[in-house]
Amino acid sequence: MNFTGKWSKLGRWEYYVGALGIILTIAMAVAVVYYWEDVRALEQYGYLGAFLVSIFGAATVVIPVPMLAVQFALGGVLKPYYVALACGAGEMIGALTIYMTGYGGGAALMNSNHGKVQAVQKRLMRWVERRGSLALFVLSSIVNPFFYPAALTAGAMRFGLKRYIIIIWIGKTIKGMTVAYAGFFGIRGIFRMLGIPI
Repeated sequence: MNFTGKWSKLGRWEYYVGALGIILTIAMAVAVVYYWEDVRALEQYGYLGAFLVSIFGAATVVIPVPMLAVQFALGGVLKPYYVALACGAGEMIGALTIYMTGYGGGAALMNSNHGKVQAVQKRLMRWVERRGSLALFVLSSIVNPFFYPAALTAGAMRFGLKRYIIIIWIGKTIKGMTVAYAGFFGIRGIFRMLGIPI
């Protein structure tokens, strides 16, 4: 399928969607910096904290949010299954801003003059175009640095929003399960070694 025509004929509202995605991402990044101590303290709010820190962590790539550390820690002190569900839902909401940015900014990304950026983006596009659902599922279900550009590409390629939400939700929940259960077994193992009953 050739998407070049779509990129060159973006409507005004599509740019608005992309601009909204960028604004939301920047707003979350600023909020994380401004309320850094509050963000770090979210883990004390249990499942709600896991949900909120996951939204911030998934949406703000520029500002590092201690999302994995919080998920790991909460998995050790709460029920890991519920931590994973909260994290999966939160990361899916955060990932929507990436999709929106790609949806509205796809033309700018594809017409980038930076050779390396364009080469990586085109390679990701081919993978998402051929194996869209599988690519997004794999990249969302494991800890890796390639999910952000893949989600951006999915938005730029007009990957179905409903399908995107379902795949990302499932994938991020699986990732959350891995991290939370690692915390569950890891923290309990440390406590046992220290002779602390838990």
